[in-house]
Amino acid sequence: MRSRQVDTASDGAVIEARDLHVGFGATTRSGQPPIRAVDGVELAIGRGEIVALAGESGCGKTTLARALLGLERPWRGQVLQHGQPLRYGTRALRGYRRQVQLVLQDPSGALNPRRTVYEAVAEGLRIHRLPGDERDQVARALSLAGLRPAERFFSRYPHELSGGQRQRVVIAGALVLDPAVIVADEPVSALDASVRGEILALLLSLREQLGLSVLVVTHDLGLAWNIADRLAVMYLGRIIESGPTEQVLGAPRHPYTGALLSVLPESTHRAPVVLRGEAPDPSRVPSGCRFHPRCPALGDGSAGRAGIADRCRSEPLRMLPAAAGHTAACLLARSSEPDGSVDPADAGPAADRAVPA
Repeated sequence: MRSRQVDTASDGAVIEARDLHVGFGATTRSGQPPIRAVDGVELAIGRGEIVALAGESGCGKTTLARALLGLERPWRGQVLQHGQPLRYGTRALRGYRRQVQLVLQDPSGALNPRRTVYEAVAEGLRIHRLPGDERDQVARALSLAGLRPAERFFSRYPHELSGGQRQRVVIAGALVLDPAVIVADEPVSALDASVRGEILALLLSLREQLGLSVLVVTHDLGLAWNIADRLAVMYLGRIIESGPTEQVLGAPRHPYTGALLSVLPESTHRAPVVLRGEAPDPSRVPSGCRFHPRCPALGDGSAGRAGIADRCRSEPLRMLPAAAGHTAACLLARSSEPDGSVDPADAGPAADRAVPA
């Protein structure tokens, strides 16, 4: 994995979510409670930084990505670009979406089978009415995406390409607009294992060549380890652990992150953790730490953990410092050991100083 130090403070962020709340069903008459898909998220991505957003299905990561793309309007909070709040008028959104481009999960579904590679890549140029020589711009984008010589692919159709080549065409369609940020939703999950590494290497290369910022949405922590500078782990609408990827995956401080790591095929240093209880329901968020009904750390009989169990069930979720640049929404976050052991007396003052997530 390649890592770098990037300024992600608010004034240095290319794109940022600030206290972002996105939900569904608030105005329905069905009597069902609204779904809080994204619930107070803070996330900043610096120039030339690759951030992985990870979590199980239904945690809200795709909704967060759509909000960052301007495709979902938040209930509360803001999306900012270079410190300026996103405006949702038609003209403002058109300009914003040129700068923040989406790469979809399934290249076969993203490409029209009746359109050539040239037409697929040129579509964005025509929608945004960008000046310049269209043929040269398409050729440059295809070359940046690793399809060379570009002219050899102009007249091909998607069915004539391999899965990896189709994904490169989708990436070229984003690059042709010269964006500042790419949001890649599970960019290699539909590809054969043999070409996944090639696409990840391409994203790293684009970061180096263009200073491109990338948000990778994934359920695969192994992918995050191979590509991301920083990792944000999401659970039930909130980011519950965040920091440099080596720190988060090398010494996870949240029991949920540890459970996700334990079931990776390459995990050899810990036994698989089976989370208890039902999968989370975003329309019925539990009080206190929203992970506590499934938390394995609260059910192990440890005296230290028993001492803070009531606080976990009643206190709002908070982000606590675990190490430099590494935070976790858990009262065990300041533990001296990565397994989560903690002195309850030590947890108190830290929780009082914590900033709500």
